[in-house]
Amino acid sequence: MHTIAVSNQKGGVGKTTTVANLGAAIAARGCDVCLIDLDPQAHLTLHFDIEPGPKTVSVYDILSGKAGFGDACVKVDGHLTVVPAVTDLAAAEVELDGTVGREQILRNSMEAQPQPFQLVMIDCPPSLGLLTLNALAAADEVFIPLQPHFLALQGLGKLLETVSLVQRRINPNLRVGGVVLCLYETATRLAAEVVADLSGFLEANRGGKCPWADAHIFRSVIRRNIKLAECPSHGMTIFQYDASCNGAADYNALADEFAGIYPQLVPPEPPEKSRPQPAPKATAAPGPVQPNAAMAPTIVPPRAEIARS
Repeated sequence: MHTIAVSNQKGGVGKTTTVANLGAAIAARGCDVCLIDLDPQAHLTLHFDIEPGPKTVSVYDILSGKAGFGDACVKVDGHLTVVPAVTDLAAAEVELDGTVGREQILRNSMEAQPQPFQLVMIDCPPSLGLLTLNALAAADEVFIPLQPHFLALQGLGKLLETVSLVQRRINPNLRVGGVVLCLYETATRLAAEVVADLSGFLEANRGGKCPWADAHIFRSVIRRNIKLAECPSHGMTIFQYDASCNGAADYNALADEFAGIYPQLVPPEPPEKSRPQPAPKATAAPGPVQPNAAMAPTIVPPRAEIARS
């Protein structure tokens, strides 16, 4: 079982959208996928038309010790399972204050018994608190959805610092797998400059000992598409809502790229009956360009990296 935490402390960058639609696309290729909603807003839960309520067995029950991991799993499709969230999850940080090993409760619950999944994706809240720490402690790697704006890069260093801290103290196997560009606008020079700046930062750390030394930017970008914003209100993935739109094409392309990177997880020949219908070809992220020096943003590296340099 391979576990990926999808995290960014900035809200509205596409975390939930990516977990829901990339997870659905990978599951449609025959991979057994479990999606964990670790956000008290429960948007991933609502995305799959699961109405959180007082009787819902959720990730909150897992963290509070009232239920095991398997008890909270809700099967939504043949190969796709969701662990829902409820608003009570917002109180978990306060309730668990003082609990020994509180950062590892989710991981311990997942490891308590064998799980029937090949891939687990965790939708993290837009913060770096206890819930995100639980996700990072349970994960093998982190995917970072990023909107290609200058301000979106400013908090990246803090997230990487948190990942580095968790790797040193809790989860030595944790690494940053890659960056998914969301809400991408192909016609803007700004997007290309941000990609170039981010590429330069990652290349400068290539081969080092930091958790993001092998991270890459996915070539398949997620374009801004109104259909992606509409489908959650119908309790559908983008493939159920409109399989011919650009959003479906982009997440199909991202799933194909994912399958190429992780062939051990995704069957090489997806079942045609379950795979989302073909959609227009997605746009790939541009290659590195020379950014405007006067406008280029600065990715603030973790303090540990600054100290070493």
